[in-house]
Amino acid sequence: MILLTHSVFVVAVTGTFAQHVWPVPYKRFDYRPKTDPYCQARYTFCPTGYPDGQIPAMKDEDTIEVFKLQAPVWEFKYGDLLGHFKIMHDAIGFRSILTGKNYTAEWYELFQLGNCTFPHLRPGIEAPFWCNQGAACFFEGIDDVHWKQNGTLAMVTTITGSLFNQMAKWMKEDNDTGIYYETWTVQSTPEVNTTIWFESYDCSKYVQRTFRKLADLGAVFTKTLQTNYTRIFLYSGEPLYVGNETVVFGPGENKTAATEIRNFYSPFRTPWSVREFLINLLSIYDEVVLRKEFYLFYNFEYWLLPMKYPYIKITYEEIPLP
Repeated sequence: MILLTHSVFVVAVTGTFAQHVWPVPYKRFDYRPKTDPYCQARYTFCPTGYPDGQIPAMKDEDTIEVFKLQAPVWEFKYGDLLGHFKIMHDAIGFRSILTGKNYTAEWYELFQLGNCTFPHLRPGIEAPFWCNQGAACFFEGIDDVHWKQNGTLAMVTTITGSLFNQMAKWMKEDNDTGIYYETWTVQSTPEVNTTIWFESYDCSKYVQRTFRKLADLGAVFTKTLQTNYTRIFLYSGEPLYVGNETVVFGPGENKTAATEIRNFYSPFRTPWSVREFLINLLSIYDEVVLRKEFYLFYNFEYWLLPMKYPYIKITYEEIPLP
C-alpha cells in the first residue's frame, strides 16, 4: 500500500507566487459543461443509465446490499485478455431487499480511455484539444455473468435505504463537480513512503471514494475480502509547472513550450500503418526514456515531468476496504 508523503512546492505564475501541497489537489468545478461536438465516442456512454445522473430513491426502512464489482477492461471486446495482465475495471452494485431490484454504479470515460489520456492535434490549431471528460453512470440491473466470470462480485456491506439516499445525493454532487478523467498516478519512486505528485481520477478511485463516503455515513464493511485495484504509475522527479492553455498557446505564448508539447503528443495519435506505429513507438521511447521527459495535462494545466526509472508501471495492489 502506498503511503502519501506531503511536501510543498512554489511556482511562479505570471509574476506571482502560488503555494501548493503535493499531491496537487484535483480541481473541482461548479457545474458540468456540455461536451464539444468534436468529441465522439466509439461506444455510447451509459446507454441504459438514468438521465442526468439521477438515482432512484429508496424507502428509508429498506435494506440495501452493497457489492464490489470488478472485471477485465474491455471484456466485451477482448474477453478476459486484459485480466491476465490485471488491468481491471471497477464498479459498485446495489440490491434492494424490499423490491429485489439490482443497480450498478460506475464512473468512466465519456469518449474512451485513449481520448482521456492523450489529446487531438488538429490541423491549423496550435493548442492540443482534449476530450477527457469522465462521469458516473447509474443504471438498473447487475450483469452477474460479466462480473463473476473473470472478475469479482462480492458483497462488502449492507446499509439502510436512508443511508443509500444520503449517498445518492453525494454521488450527484461528486459527479457534477468532478468532470474529467485522469489516467496517471505520478510519484517519485515505486517505494512506500514516497512523494506522490499527482493522483489518478478513474473508475477505481470512484469506487474507493464511494466506499469511504459510505463509511463516513456509518456503513460497516467486511474485513475478510481482499480488495485490489489497477493503478498506472509514472515515476518522475519534482514536476515543473509549464502553464495553462492560455499561457502556453494564447497571446504572447511560450513558443518553445508550445512546440515541445505538440511534438511530445504527436506520436500518441492513432497510427495509420504498421510503419507509422513503429516510428511513433520509437519516438515515445526517445522522449520518455532517453530524454526523460513527459508532459502531463492535469487540472487543465501542463506540467513537465523529469522521468525516472522505471518510468512507467502498471500495478494491481491491495487497498483495503474502509
